[in-house]
Amino acid sequence: MSWEFVLKVGTDWRGPRAQQIARAIAEEIQRGRLAPGDRLPSTRKLAAQLGVQRKTVVAAFFELTREGWITTERAKGTYVSLELPMFPESSGKAMARAAGFRLPRLELPEPAASRRAELLLLGGIPELSFIPRAALSRAYRHALDGRGARRLLDYGDPRGEPRLREAVVEMLTRSRGVRATLDTINIVRGTQQGLYLAARTLLAPGDCVAVEAYSHPAFRGVFQLVGVEVVPIPVDREGLDVTALEAVCATRKVNAVYLTPHHQLPTTVTLSAPRRLRLLELARQRGLLILEDDYDHEFQYEGSPVLPLAHADRFGVVVYFGTLSKILAPGLRLGFVASTPEVAERIASYRAYVDQQGDHIVERAVAELIEDGELERHVRRARRLYRSRRDALAEALTRHVPDLVFTAPNGGLAIWAQAPGADVDAWAQHALAAGVSFQAASHFLLGAAPRDFARLGFAACDEAQLVEAARRLGKAYAEATGRAALPPHRR
Repeated sequence: MSWEFVLKVGTDWRGPRAQQIARAIAEEIQRGRLAPGDRLPSTRKLAAQLGVQRKTVVAAFFELTREGWITTERAKGTYVSLELPMFPESSGKAMARAAGFRLPRLELPEPAASRRAELLLLGGIPELSFIPRAALSRAYRHALDGRGARRLLDYGDPRGEPRLREAVVEMLTRSRGVRATLDTINIVRGTQQGLYLAARTLLAPGDCVAVEAYSHPAFRGVFQLVGVEVVPIPVDREGLDVTALEAVCATRKVNAVYLTPHHQLPTTVTLSAPRRLRLLELARQRGLLILEDDYDHEFQYEGSPVLPLAHADRFGVVVYFGTLSKILAPGLRLGFVASTPEVAERIASYRAYVDQQGDHIVERAVAELIEDGELERHVRRARRLYRSRRDALAEALTRHVPDLVFTAPNGGLAIWAQAPGADVDAWAQHALAAGVSFQAASHFLLGAAPRDFARLGFAACDEAQLVEAARRLGKAYAEATGRAALPPHRR
Protein backbone atom coordinates (compact mmCIF):
# COMPACT_ATOMS: atom_id res chain seq x y z
CA MET A 1 0.00 0.00 0.00
CA SER A 2 1.44 3.38 -1.04
CA TRP A 3 1.21 6.67 0.76
CA GLU A 4 -1.55 9.05 -0.30
CA PHE A 5 -0.30 11.67 -2.75
CA VAL A 6 -0.88 15.20 -1.47
CA LEU A 7 -1.06 18.03 -4.04
CA LYS A 8 -0.65 21.71 -3.23
CA VAL A 9 -1.77 24.41 -5.68
CA GLY A 10 -0.10 27.82 -5.51
CA THR A 11 -2.35 30.45 -3.95
CA ASP A 12 -0.87 33.22 -6.10
CA TRP A 13 -1.51 31.49 -9.42
CA ARG A 14 -3.97 33.13 -11.79
CA GLY A 15 -6.33 31.62 -14.34
CA PRO A 16 -9.07 28.99 -14.17
CA ARG A 17 -8.80 26.49 -11.32
CA ALA A 18 -8.49 23.53 -13.70
CA GLN A 19 -5.42 25.12 -15.33
CA GLN A 20 -3.91 25.77 -11.90
CA ILE A 21 -4.32 22.10 -10.97
CA ALA A 22 -2.87 20.95 -14.28
CA ARG A 23 0.10 23.26 -13.81
CA ALA A 24 0.70 21.98 -10.27
CA ILE A 25 0.71 18.34 -11.39
CA ALA A 26 3.00 19.08 -14.35
CA GLU A 27 5.46 20.80 -12.01
CA GLU A 28 5.47 17.82 -9.64
CA ILE A 29 6.32 15.61 -12.61
CA GLN A 30 9.13 17.96 -13.66
CA ARG A 31 10.52 17.98 -10.12
CA GLY A 32 10.58 14.19 -10.09
CA ARG A 33 8.09 13.86 -7.24
CA LEU A 34 5.85 12.04 -9.69
CA ALA A 35 7.84 9.60 -11.83
CA PRO A 36 6.88 7.98 -15.14
CA GLY A 37 4.44 5.16 -14.45
CA ASP A 38 3.26 6.51 -11.08
CA ARG A 39 -0.46 6.29 -10.50
CA LEU A 40 -2.36 9.50 -9.77
CA PRO A 41 -5.23 9.73 -7.29
CA SER A 42 -8.68 9.37 -8.81
CA THR A 43 -10.45 12.54 -9.89
CA ARG A 44 -12.93 12.03 -7.04
CA LYS A 45 -10.19 11.76 -4.37
CA LEU A 46 -8.19 14.67 -5.74
CA ALA A 47 -11.29 16.87 -5.94
CA ALA A 48 -12.11 16.09 -2.29
CA GLN A 49 -8.52 16.84 -1.26
CA LEU A 50 -8.45 20.20 -3.08
CA GLY A 51 -12.01 21.19 -2.17
CA VAL A 52 -13.17 21.61 -5.78
CA GLN A 53 -15.80 19.99 -7.95
CA ARG A 54 -14.86 16.73 -9.62
CA LYS A 55 -15.44 18.20 -13.11
CA THR A 56 -12.67 20.73 -12.37
CA VAL A 57 -10.16 17.91 -11.84
CA VAL A 58 -11.50 16.08 -14.91
CA ALA A 59 -10.81 19.21 -16.95
CA ALA A 60 -7.27 19.40 -15.49
CA PHE A 61 -6.62 15.76 -16.37
CA PHE A 62 -7.91 16.36 -19.89
CA GLU A 63 -5.41 19.22 -20.33
CA LEU A 64 -2.54 17.11 -18.98
CA THR A 65 -3.48 14.23 -21.29
CA ARG A 66 -3.56 16.56 -24.27
CA GLU A 67 -0.06 17.85 -23.42
CA GLY A 68 1.31 14.30 -22.94
CA TRP A 69 1.93 14.41 -19.18
CA ILE A 70 -0.51 11.66 -18.21
CA THR A 71 -2.36 8.73 -19.72
CA THR A 72 -5.62 7.11 -18.64
CA GLU A 73 -6.35 3.39 -18.86
CA ARG A 74 -10.00 2.42 -18.74
CA ALA A 75 -10.98 0.65 -15.49
CA LYS A 76 -7.40 0.89 -14.24
CA GLY A 77 -6.63 4.51 -13.49
CA THR A 78 -4.55 7.52 -14.51
CA TYR A 79 -0.74 7.35 -14.70
CA VAL A 80 2.20 9.61 -15.41
CA SER A 81 3.23 9.04 -19.03
CA LEU A 82 6.19 6.81 -19.66
CA GLU A 83 7.29 9.16 -22.44
CA LEU A 84 7.15 12.70 -21.10
CA PRO A 85 7.22 15.97 -23.03
CA MET A 86 10.65 17.55 -23.32
CA PHE A 87 11.37 20.27 -20.79
CA PRO A 88 14.65 21.87 -19.75
CA GLU A 89 14.63 21.33 -15.99
CA SER A 90 14.81 17.55 -15.84
CA SER A 91 13.83 14.31 -17.50
CA GLY A 92 11.30 13.15 -14.96
CA LYS A 93 13.94 12.15 -12.42
CA ALA A 94 14.30 13.78 -9.03
CA MET A 95 16.56 16.82 -9.26
CA ALA A 96 19.33 17.26 -6.71
CA ARG A 97 19.07 20.57 -4.89
CA ALA A 98 22.07 22.56 -3.78
CA ALA A 99 22.19 23.71 -0.17
CA GLY A 100 20.81 27.22 0.23
CA PHE A 101 23.21 28.06 3.01
CA ARG A 102 26.96 28.16 3.55
CA LEU A 103 28.46 24.74 4.17
CA PRO A 104 31.30 24.90 6.70
CA ARG A 105 34.44 22.94 5.98
CA LEU A 106 34.06 19.33 7.07
CA GLU A 107 37.25 17.72 8.29
CA LEU A 108 37.05 13.94 7.91
CA PRO A 109 39.81 11.33 7.87
CA GLU A 110 40.92 10.12 4.46
CA PRO A 111 38.68 7.15 3.54
CA ALA A 112 40.52 3.87 3.18
CA ALA A 113 37.71 1.45 2.37
CA SER A 114 38.66 -1.56 0.26
CA ARG A 115 36.84 -2.03 -3.01
CA ARG A 116 35.00 -5.32 -3.26
CA ALA A 117 35.05 -7.89 -6.00
CA GLU A 118 33.51 -11.26 -6.79
CA LEU A 119 35.85 -13.16 -4.45
CA LEU A 120 36.31 -11.44 -1.10
CA LEU A 121 39.56 -12.10 0.72
CA LEU A 122 38.88 -9.36 3.25
CA GLY A 123 39.84 -10.37 6.78
CA GLY A 124 36.91 -8.80 8.61
CA ILE A 125 34.05 -10.49 6.78
CA PRO A 126 32.58 -13.71 8.19
CA GLU A 127 30.56 -16.33 6.33
CA LEU A 128 27.12 -14.67 6.23
CA SER A 129 25.23 -17.70 4.90
CA PHE A 130 26.36 -19.70 7.92
CA ILE A 131 24.67 -17.75 10.71
CA PRO A 132 21.82 -19.52 12.59
CA ARG A 133 19.06 -17.61 10.85
CA ALA A 134 16.21 -19.86 11.97
CA ALA A 135 17.23 -19.60 15.62
CA LEU A 136 17.74 -15.85 15.32
CA SER A 137 14.34 -15.39 13.66
CA ARG A 138 12.69 -17.47 16.36
CA ALA A 139 14.39 -15.46 19.10
CA TYR A 140 13.37 -12.21 17.41
CA ARG A 141 9.73 -13.33 17.35
CA HIS A 142 9.97 -14.22 21.03
CA ALA A 143 11.30 -10.75 21.75
CA LEU A 144 8.44 -9.12 19.81
CA ASP A 145 5.66 -11.34 21.15
CA GLY A 146 6.89 -12.41 24.56
CA ARG A 147 6.67 -10.94 27.99
CA GLY A 148 8.03 -7.43 28.19
CA ALA A 149 7.77 -6.85 24.42
CA ARG A 150 6.06 -3.47 24.90
CA ARG A 151 8.98 -2.23 26.98
CA LEU A 152 11.45 -3.26 24.26
CA LEU A 153 9.58 -1.07 21.77
CA ASP A 154 9.86 1.97 24.03
CA TYR A 155 12.86 4.11 24.91
CA GLY A 156 15.22 2.11 27.07
CA ASP A 157 18.54 2.07 28.86
CA PRO A 158 21.35 3.62 26.76
CA ARG A 159 23.70 1.04 28.31
CA GLY A 160 21.83 -1.68 26.40
CA GLU A 161 19.13 -4.30 26.97
CA PRO A 162 19.72 -5.75 30.46
CA ARG A 163 19.40 -9.41 29.43
CA LEU A 164 22.10 -9.05 26.79
CA ARG A 165 24.33 -7.23 29.25
CA GLU A 166 23.82 -10.08 31.71
CA ALA A 167 24.60 -12.62 28.98
CA VAL A 168 27.78 -10.73 28.07
CA VAL A 169 28.83 -10.66 31.73
CA GLU A 170 28.43 -14.44 31.87
CA MET A 171 30.36 -14.92 28.62
CA LEU A 172 33.23 -12.66 29.67
CA THR A 173 33.49 -14.19 33.13
CA ARG A 174 33.47 -17.81 32.03
CA SER A 175 35.24 -17.83 28.66
CA ARG A 176 37.58 -14.81 28.84
CA GLY A 177 38.33 -14.44 32.53
CA VAL A 178 37.27 -10.79 32.54
CA ARG A 179 35.72 -9.58 35.78
CA ALA A 180 32.48 -7.85 34.82
CA THR A 181 29.15 -6.91 36.35
CA LEU A 182 25.96 -5.52 34.91
CA ASP A 183 27.01 -1.94 35.68
CA THR A 184 30.35 -2.29 33.85
CA ILE A 185 28.92 -3.29 30.44
CA ASN A 186 27.73 -1.07 27.57
CA ILE A 187 26.11 -2.63 24.52
CA VAL A 188 27.03 -0.61 21.42
CA ARG A 189 26.51 -0.69 17.66
CA GLY A 190 29.83 -2.39 16.96
CA THR A 191 33.37 -1.78 18.15
CA GLN A 192 33.74 1.37 16.08
CA GLN A 193 30.91 3.12 17.92
CA GLY A 194 32.17 1.82 21.24
CA LEU A 195 35.62 3.21 20.54
CA TYR A 196 34.17 6.56 19.49
CA LEU A 197 32.09 6.82 22.67
CA ALA A 198 35.07 5.86 24.82
CA ALA A 199 37.36 8.33 23.07
CA ARG A 200 34.80 11.12 23.42
CA THR A 201 34.28 10.53 27.11
CA LEU A 202 37.78 9.50 28.26
CA LEU A 203 40.05 11.65 26.11
CA ALA A 204 40.27 15.36 25.35
CA PRO A 205 41.18 17.17 22.11
CA GLY A 206 44.94 17.41 21.88
CA ASP A 207 45.56 14.21 23.85
CA CYS A 208 47.98 11.65 22.43
CA VAL A 209 47.05 8.03 21.66
CA ALA A 210 49.64 5.43 20.70
CA VAL A 211 48.46 2.90 18.12
CA GLU A 212 50.06 -0.04 16.37
CA ALA A 213 51.90 1.01 13.20
CA TYR A 214 49.75 -1.50 11.33
CA SER A 215 46.18 -0.80 12.43
CA HIS A 216 42.63 -0.39 11.15
CA PRO A 217 42.30 2.98 9.35
CA ALA A 218 38.66 3.38 10.40
CA PHE A 219 39.60 3.20 14.06
CA ARG A 220 42.46 5.63 13.62
CA GLY A 221 39.89 7.87 11.97
CA VAL A 222 37.78 7.74 15.13
CA PHE A 223 40.63 9.34 17.08
CA GLN A 224 41.10 11.98 14.40
CA LEU A 225 37.42 12.90 14.59
CA VAL A 226 37.75 13.34 18.33
CA GLY A 227 40.74 15.65 17.83
CA VAL A 228 43.27 13.28 19.35
CA GLU A 229 46.82 12.96 18.04
CA VAL A 230 47.79 9.47 16.90
CA VAL A 231 51.38 8.19 17.26
CA PRO A 232 52.46 4.89 15.64
CA ILE A 233 54.29 2.19 17.62
CA PRO A 234 56.14 -0.62 15.77
CA VAL A 235 54.77 -4.17 15.68
CA ASP A 236 56.95 -7.26 15.41
CA ARG A 237 56.53 -11.00 15.91
CA GLU A 238 55.69 -10.47 19.58
CA GLY A 239 53.08 -7.81 18.90
CA LEU A 240 53.25 -4.18 20.01
CA ASP A 241 56.82 -3.10 20.78
CA VAL A 242 56.39 -2.02 24.41
CA THR A 243 60.01 -0.83 24.62
CA ALA A 244 59.30 1.59 21.78
CA LEU A 245 56.12 2.70 23.57
CA GLU A 246 58.12 3.36 26.74
CA ALA A 247 60.57 5.46 24.75
CA VAL A 248 57.74 7.60 23.38
CA CYS A 249 56.24 7.96 26.88
CA ALA A 250 59.62 9.15 28.18
CA THR A 251 59.68 12.06 25.72
CA ARG A 252 56.05 13.18 25.72
CA LYS A 253 52.73 12.75 27.47
CA VAL A 254 50.86 9.72 26.10
CA ASN A 255 47.30 9.45 27.37
CA ALA A 256 46.22 6.13 25.93
CA VAL A 257 47.27 3.17 23.81
CA TYR A 258 44.93 1.37 21.40
CA LEU A 259 45.89 -2.17 20.39
CA THR A 260 44.61 -5.56 19.20
CA PRO A 261 46.74 -7.91 21.33
CA HIS A 262 45.09 -11.29 20.66
CA HIS A 263 45.20 -11.55 16.86
CA GLN A 264 46.88 -8.29 15.95
CA LEU A 265 45.08 -6.58 13.10
CA PRO A 266 46.36 -7.04 10.45
CA THR A 267 49.47 -9.14 11.20
CA THR A 268 47.62 -11.81 13.32
CA VAL A 269 50.51 -12.01 15.85
CA THR A 270 49.74 -12.35 19.57
CA LEU A 271 51.19 -9.98 22.15
CA SER A 272 53.69 -12.01 24.17
CA ALA A 273 53.20 -12.65 27.88
CA PRO A 274 56.24 -10.60 29.01
CA ARG A 275 55.06 -7.63 26.95
CA ARG A 276 51.55 -7.92 28.37
CA LEU A 277 52.82 -7.67 31.92
CA ARG A 278 55.19 -4.85 31.00
CA LEU A 279 52.40 -2.90 29.28
CA LEU A 280 50.07 -3.22 32.27
CA GLU A 281 52.84 -2.05 34.59
CA LEU A 282 53.62 0.90 32.31
CA ALA A 283 49.93 1.82 32.37
CA ARG A 284 49.88 1.65 36.16
CA GLN A 285 52.95 3.82 36.52
CA ARG A 286 51.89 6.50 34.06
CA GLY A 287 48.09 6.39 34.42
CA LEU A 288 47.90 5.20 30.82
CA LEU A 289 44.50 4.19 29.43
CA ILE A 290 44.63 0.87 27.54
CA LEU A 291 41.96 0.47 24.84
CA GLU A 292 41.95 -3.28 24.14
CA ASP A 293 40.16 -4.42 20.98
CA ASP A 294 39.52 -8.18 21.05
CA TYR A 295 37.63 -8.34 17.77
CA ASP A 296 37.77 -12.11 17.01
CA HIS A 297 38.55 -13.80 20.32
CA GLU A 298 36.54 -16.95 19.54
CA PHE A 299 38.47 -18.00 16.46
CA GLN A 300 41.55 -19.75 17.83
CA TYR A 301 42.47 -22.93 15.93
CA GLU A 302 45.51 -24.28 17.78
CA GLY A 303 45.71 -24.22 21.56
CA SER A 304 43.51 -22.11 23.82
CA PRO A 305 42.74 -18.44 23.23
CA VAL A 306 45.04 -16.10 25.12
CA LEU A 307 43.09 -14.36 27.87
CA PRO A 308 42.65 -10.61 27.39
CA LEU A 309 44.73 -7.91 29.01
CA ALA A 310 41.52 -7.04 30.87
CA HIS A 311 41.79 -10.42 32.61
CA ALA A 312 45.06 -9.39 34.28
CA ASP A 313 44.06 -5.77 34.89
CA ARG A 314 44.30 -5.06 38.62
CA PHE A 315 44.48 -1.28 38.37
CA GLY A 316 41.41 -0.36 36.32
CA VAL A 317 43.45 0.83 33.33
CA VAL A 318 41.90 -1.38 30.61
CA VAL A 319 38.73 -0.61 28.65
CA TYR A 320 37.86 -3.77 26.74
CA PHE A 321 36.00 -3.91 23.41
CA GLY A 322 34.37 -6.97 21.90
CA THR A 323 32.02 -7.61 19.01
CA LEU A 324 29.39 -10.09 17.93
CA SER A 325 29.75 -9.01 14.29
CA LYS A 326 32.42 -11.61 13.51
CA ILE A 327 30.43 -14.34 15.27
CA LEU A 328 27.08 -13.54 13.65
CA ALA A 329 26.87 -10.78 11.05
CA PRO A 330 28.18 -7.21 10.71
CA GLY A 331 24.70 -5.99 9.78
CA LEU A 332 23.40 -6.69 13.28
CA ARG A 333 25.70 -3.94 14.60
CA LEU A 334 26.32 -5.45 18.02
CA GLY A 335 29.36 -4.95 20.20
CA PHE A 336 30.13 -4.35 23.84
CA VAL A 337 32.45 -2.37 26.08
CA ALA A 338 33.62 -3.71 29.46
CA SER A 339 35.15 -1.17 31.81
CA THR A 340 34.42 0.16 35.29
CA PRO A 341 31.11 1.51 36.63
CA GLU A 342 32.33 5.11 36.33
CA VAL A 343 33.44 4.66 32.72
CA ALA A 344 30.29 2.75 31.75
CA GLU A 345 28.15 5.56 33.16
CA ARG A 346 30.08 8.21 31.23
CA ILE A 347 29.70 6.27 27.97
CA ALA A 348 25.96 5.80 28.57
CA SER A 349 25.46 9.48 29.43
CA TYR A 350 27.16 10.62 26.23
CA ARG A 351 25.35 8.08 24.09
CA ALA A 352 21.98 9.26 25.39
CA TYR A 353 22.58 12.53 23.52
CA VAL A 354 23.81 11.19 20.18
CA ASP A 355 22.11 7.80 19.73
CA GLN A 356 19.86 7.25 22.77
CA GLN A 357 20.06 3.46 22.54
CA GLY A 358 20.56 0.46 20.30
CA ASP A 359 17.96 -1.95 18.93
CA HIS A 360 16.73 -3.56 22.13
CA ILE A 361 14.63 -6.13 20.26
CA VAL A 362 17.69 -7.46 18.40
CA GLU A 363 19.67 -7.30 21.64
CA ARG A 364 17.02 -9.38 23.44
CA ALA A 365 16.99 -11.91 20.59
CA VAL A 366 20.76 -12.32 20.69
CA ALA A 367 20.61 -12.60 24.48
CA GLU A 368 18.29 -15.58 24.04
CA LEU A 369 20.75 -17.20 21.62
CA ILE A 370 23.49 -16.86 24.24
CA GLU A 371 21.30 -18.10 27.10
CA ASP A 372 20.16 -21.16 25.11
CA GLY A 373 23.72 -22.06 24.15
CA GLU A 374 22.93 -21.55 20.46
CA LEU A 375 25.64 -18.94 20.02
CA GLU A 376 28.30 -21.15 21.60
CA ARG A 377 27.30 -24.06 19.34
CA HIS A 378 27.46 -21.76 16.33
CA VAL A 379 30.96 -20.61 17.35
CA ARG A 380 32.17 -24.22 17.51
CA ARG A 381 30.77 -24.92 14.03
CA ALA A 382 32.26 -21.70 12.66
CA ARG A 383 35.66 -22.44 14.20
CA ARG A 384 35.81 -25.83 12.41
CA LEU A 385 34.69 -24.24 9.15
CA TYR A 386 37.19 -21.39 9.28
CA ARG A 387 40.07 -23.65 10.23
CA SER A 388 39.36 -25.76 7.16
CA ARG A 389 39.20 -22.66 4.99
CA ARG A 390 42.44 -21.34 6.46
CA ASP A 391 44.17 -24.59 5.50
CA ALA A 392 42.63 -24.53 2.02
CA LEU A 393 43.82 -20.99 1.33
CA ALA A 394 47.30 -21.66 2.72
CA GLU A 395 47.70 -24.70 0.48
CA ALA A 396 46.34 -22.88 -2.57
CA LEU A 397 48.60 -19.87 -2.04
CA THR A 398 51.64 -22.14 -1.72
CA ARG A 399 50.75 -23.71 -5.04
CA HIS A 400 49.68 -20.64 -7.05
CA VAL A 401 51.69 -17.78 -5.49
CA PRO A 402 54.86 -19.56 -4.33
CA ASP A 403 56.76 -16.27 -3.86
CA LEU A 404 54.68 -15.49 -0.77
CA VAL A 405 56.24 -16.01 2.64
CA PHE A 406 53.76 -16.69 5.43
CA THR A 407 52.81 -18.92 8.31
CA ALA A 408 49.23 -20.09 8.66
CA PRO A 409 47.94 -18.21 11.73
CA ASN A 410 46.87 -19.96 14.92
CA GLY A 411 43.76 -17.83 14.99
CA GLY A 412 41.84 -15.06 13.33
CA LEU A 413 40.20 -14.79 9.92
CA ALA A 414 43.12 -13.91 7.64
CA ILE A 415 46.65 -14.77 6.54
CA TRP A 416 49.35 -12.08 6.70
CA ALA A 417 51.75 -12.82 3.86
CA GLN A 418 54.90 -11.12 2.62
CA ALA A 419 55.67 -10.72 -1.08
CA PRO A 420 59.39 -9.83 -0.77
CA GLY A 421 60.25 -6.76 -2.81
CA ALA A 422 56.95 -6.74 -4.69
CA ASP A 423 54.64 -3.77 -5.24
CA VAL A 424 51.67 -5.18 -3.33
CA ASP A 425 49.47 -2.20 -4.19
CA ALA A 426 49.94 -2.93 -7.89
CA TRP A 427 49.25 -6.61 -7.23
CA ALA A 428 46.01 -5.66 -5.44
CA GLN A 429 44.91 -3.60 -8.46
CA HIS A 430 45.59 -6.47 -10.87
CA ALA A 431 43.77 -8.85 -8.52
CA LEU A 432 40.77 -6.52 -8.33
CA ALA A 433 40.59 -6.47 -12.12
CA ALA A 434 40.57 -10.28 -11.96
CA GLY A 435 37.69 -10.27 -9.48
CA VAL A 436 39.56 -10.77 -6.19
CA SER A 437 39.64 -8.27 -3.30
CA PHE A 438 42.38 -8.29 -0.68
CA GLN A 439 44.03 -5.63 1.47
CA ALA A 440 47.59 -4.44 0.91
CA ALA A 441 49.76 -3.40 3.85
CA SER A 442 49.36 0.23 2.81
CA HIS A 443 45.67 -0.02 3.77
CA PHE A 444 46.73 -0.40 7.42
CA LEU A 445 50.03 1.44 7.52
CA LEU A 446 50.74 4.43 9.73
CA GLY A 447 54.28 5.73 9.68
CA ALA A 448 57.32 3.81 8.48
CA ALA A 449 56.94 0.03 8.17
CA PRO A 450 57.38 -2.57 5.41
CA ARG A 451 54.79 -2.30 2.63
CA ASP A 452 55.33 -5.63 0.87
CA PHE A 453 52.68 -7.48 2.87
CA ALA A 454 49.10 -8.52 2.13
CA ARG A 455 46.18 -9.50 4.33
CA LEU A 456 44.26 -12.38 2.74
CA GLY A 457 40.99 -13.29 4.44
CA PHE A 458 39.53 -16.77 4.19
CA ALA A 459 36.21 -16.69 6.10
CA ALA A 460 33.83 -15.33 3.46
CA CYS A 461 34.64 -17.83 0.67
CA ASP A 462 34.19 -21.58 0.53
CA GLU A 463 37.14 -23.85 -0.23
CA ALA A 464 36.52 -24.03 -3.97
CA GLN A 465 36.30 -20.26 -4.15
CA LEU A 466 39.52 -19.91 -2.17
CA VAL A 467 41.35 -22.17 -4.61
CA GLU A 468 40.00 -20.14 -7.53
CA ALA A 469 40.93 -16.89 -5.79
CA ALA A 470 44.49 -18.14 -5.25
CA ARG A 471 44.73 -19.11 -8.92
CA ARG A 472 43.68 -15.61 -9.98
CA LEU A 473 46.04 -14.09 -7.42
CA GLY A 474 48.92 -16.03 -8.94
CA LYS A 475 48.16 -14.69 -12.39
CA ALA A 476 47.70 -11.15 -11.06
CA TYR A 477 50.97 -11.41 -9.14
CA ALA A 478 52.85 -12.38 -12.30
CA GLU A 479 51.26 -9.47 -14.19
CA ALA A 480 52.08 -6.98 -11.41
CA THR A 481 55.68 -8.08 -10.84
CA GLY A 482 56.61 -9.11 -14.35
CA ARG A 483 58.65 -12.00 -13.06
CA ALA A 484 58.32 -15.75 -13.05
CA ALA A 485 57.31 -17.49 -9.84
CA LEU A 486 60.14 -18.72 -7.62
CA PRO A 487 60.25 -22.22 -6.07
CA PRO A 488 57.97 -22.51 -3.04
CA HIS A 489 59.47 -21.46 0.29
CA ARG A 490 59.57 -24.00 3.06
CA ARG A 491 56.99 -23.22 5.73
